[in-house]
Amino acid sequence: MKWKQAVKKEILDKFTETYADLRKQGIKLQLYWTLGHYNFVCVMEAPSEKDAIKLMPAFADVAEVEALTAIPRDEAVKLV
Repeated sequence: MKWKQAVKKEILDKFTETYADLRKQGIKLQLYWTLGHYNFVCVMEAPSEKDAIKLMPAFADVAEVEALTAIPRDEAVKLV
């Protein structure tokens, strides 16, 4: 994800509120701030890709979101 604008206290507060709300709903999230092309990465576990897509608008006010599907290594090896 990339910040849509310069990071200010209000934006961080909104992001923190959204993050907390999603966790209260039982959604598993891990957030990592990064250096480089993206400002941060959010690793989320959802029952399905469709459920994950429904969550993306929660961050739309503060960040540009790009979604990727990850497959655990052991599962991917079985598919090869």
